[in-house]
Amino acid sequence: MDIATRVYNHKWKIDPIIRSLIDTDFYKLLMCQSVFRNKPETEVTFSLINRSTSVPLAHLIDEGELREQLDHIRSLSLSRGESTWLRGNTFYGKRQMFRSDFMEWFENLRLPAYHLERVGDQYELTFEGKWHEVMLWEISALAVLMELRSRAVLNDMGRFELQVLYARAMTRVWEKIERLRQIDGLSIADFGTRRRHGFLWQDWCVQAMREGLGDAFTGTSNCLIAMRREVEAIGTNAHELPMVYSALAADDTALAQAPYEVLSDWHDEHDGNLRIILPDTYGTQGFLDHAPDWLAGWTGIRIDSGDPAAGAEVAIKWWQDRGEDPQDKRVIFSDGLDVEKITELHGQFAGRTKVSFGWGTLLTNDFRGLVPGDGLAPFSLVCKAISANGKPTVKLSDNPEKAMGPAKEIDRYKRVFGVGDQLAIKVVV
Repeated sequence: MDIATRVYNHKWKIDPIIRSLIDTDFYKLLMCQSVFRNKPETEVTFSLINRSTSVPLAHLIDEGELREQLDHIRSLSLSRGESTWLRGNTFYGKRQMFRSDFMEWFENLRLPAYHLERVGDQYELTFEGKWHEVMLWEISALAVLMELRSRAVLNDMGRFELQVLYARAMTRVWEKIERLRQIDGLSIADFGTRRRHGFLWQDWCVQAMREGLGDAFTGTSNCLIAMRREVEAIGTNAHELPMVYSALAADDTALAQAPYEVLSDWHDEHDGNLRIILPDTYGTQGFLDHAPDWLAGWTGIRIDSGDPAAGAEVAIKWWQDRGEDPQDKRVIFSDGLDVEKITELHGQFAGRTKVSFGWGTLLTNDFRGLVPGDGLAPFSLVCKAISANGKPTVKLSDNPEKAMGPAKEIDRYKRVFGVGDQLAIKVVV
C-alpha cells in the first residue's frame, strides 16, 4: 500500500476517515454491552476537550469537511461480515463474548445526532442521548479530528515530499521496533486508535509490529484492524464507567461505593484477563485502600496516569497485603509510552509481576520534527462524558493535570475519596 499516494489523493476526493462502526477500541464495545445491560436508560453528554489549546483546530480544519466526515459516520451500520466476526470470534478465550440481544441492537444502530459549533479557534463538539448509543461517538470523533488536522498540515505537500515524509516516519517506527526486540519477555499491544495520525498509518504500524516483534506483539485495540489482519482484539474497560456511575450516585455514601459497583457489574459478566482494574479515576491509593477483598483476586491492574513506577509499586504492595502473589498478577502500563519508558519499566518490574504495555500515540502518531514548524506533533485531545442524567461527571486521576469537572464537584470528590496532594505531570498525549 502506497500511503503517500493515498494521502495525496485526499486533495481530490473525500476518503472516509471512519470506515466502519468497529473502527473503534475493543473496550468500547465491551463497555457498551455492559451499559446496554446495566444502565440502558441513562442519558449522557459527551464533549470534545482539546487540552492542547495551542493547536487551533477550528483554524486548521474546515467546518464543512468536518461535518461531512461526521455525517458519514452517522450513515454507517455493521456489515454482515463484521456482525459474524463479533458474534462468532473467540475473544480472550471466550466464544460468544457479545450476547444476542446486544448484537441485535448493535446491528440496527445508527449513531445519534451531534452538535458542532466554532468557538474562537476551537470546535465545540457534543453528543447527547442514551449512554450506550452516545458512547460510540468518542473514538470516532477523536480519530476524525486528529486525521483532519494531519490532512490540513499535509495539504500543500507534493507527492514526492509525502513519500519522503512517510519513508522517514516508517524508518522511525521500525527503529523503535528494533530496539524493542532487545527486551526479553516483552508483551506489547497497539493502543493507538484514538489519537492516531490516520487509519492507514495505524494499520501499517500494526503490520510492522506483527512482523518485527512476532509473539511479543499481542494484538491491537482497533477492532476493524484486528478483524482484517487476524490479530487479537485487546481491551477491557475505561474511566468512563466509574465517571458515569459516580455521577448517578444519590449521596456521598453512594458516591464512595460507585467505582466498586462498576466492577461488581463487570465481575458478573467477565473473567480471566478481562478482569483488569483501572484504579486511578479517583486516585489509585484510596481506591485500593477501600477496595473489597474480592477485587484482589482479579487478574491485574492497568496504570494510566501519574508516575507509572510508583503506581506499579502501590499495586504490588496492595496484592502482597491482601495475600496475593504479585508474580501471578499483570500490570499493564498505558500512559504516554515510548521506547525509553517501556524499556525502563520492563527492566524495573519484569520478574516481580507480569508486565504488559499498551502503546498508543507515540506508536501511531509520532511525526515529531518531520515537517517545518512541527505541525504534526501529537497533542492531547479527549472526548469525555461530562454529564449523566443532568449531573456533572468528575475525573480526578493520579495526575491533577488530567482532572476534569466543575471545581466544586472536584473538591467534593477529593473529600469523599480522600485525595490529598498530587504530583502534577505535564500531559503531552
